[in-house]
Amino acid sequence: MSAVAVNPAYAALLTKIPPRVIKTEAENESFIEALYALDKRQSRWNRAERDLAELLTLLIEDFEEKQYALPKCSPVEMVAFLMEQQGLKQKDMVDVFGTASIVSEVMHGKRELNKEHIRRLSERFQVSPELFF
Repeated sequence: MSAVAVNPAYAALLTKIPPRVIKTEAENESFIEALYALDKRQSRWNRAERDLAELLTLLIEDFEEKQYALPKCSPVEMVAFLMEQQGLKQKDMVDVFGTASIVSEVMHGKRELNKEHIRRLSERFQVSPELFF
């Protein structure tokens, strides 16, 4: 097995910020700070800094996808969760669904969300529409 040639500048950066699988919130914060420090210099990045920024981004994304993954739930459960987080009641959702009766039907599982509901929910809660699929 042959060794892979590593750019000396990249090797020096790896010595300062040794990459590893992130396992704790503190490690994640440390890598975010390192990425932020690199980001301040983005217009002047050399190849080594670009490679390190790419690696740190992948490590951070991997940790956060696992750590902060939303639980699997139905679209209505997601709406209920978002409403609860913002202290909203069904009557507060009439602007999204059109009428109080439609809000009630959706929230009680008697009617499914349609494309327009999903678009409005996404805008209302500032989240990706895919949360409601």
